[in-house]
Amino acid sequence: MLAVAGIAVALSACTPPVALEPAPEAAKPACAAVSVRLPPEIGGLEKRETTAQATGAWGQPTAIVLHCGVPAPPPTSTLPCYTVGEVDWLVDDSDDPTFVFTSYGREPAVTVAVDNTVVAGITALESLSPAAAQLPATGRCLSLDEVAPAS
Repeated sequence: MLAVAGIAVALSACTPPVALEPAPEAAKPACAAVSVRLPPEIGGLEKRETTAQATGAWGQPTAIVLHCGVPAPPPTSTLPCYTVGEVDWLVDDSDDPTFVFTSYGREPAVTVAVDNTVVAGITALESLSPAAAQLPATGRCLSLDEVAPAS
């Protein structure tokens, strides 16, 4: 049994890093605070090494990709916004089954792309929201009642 475990360790060490480009504001100190808090696994998917600052990737093949340092999105009425933990997330499902979640009301922002056929987006966000909560809050999602109160 030890020989099999040794082979598994040797094979996992041969996994190449995930080639990614850094986001425009990846060098901001807030992204360093996010990076050091990224979880070692999400939904049973192991974290992998990446080639870019302030990024994260999970799964083999990669099913979750995170970039910190993206520009903060402007207010929108077209993308739904959900709060997970202390972080609001805009959800773009236009490339279903890959969903892209962008932190809202945080600068810089974080994007998380999730292959929904491998792991649920909510699973990824529950694991990543504590790290994203390290980014300075600049706003929050508003409910319809807050935007247009009943007369």
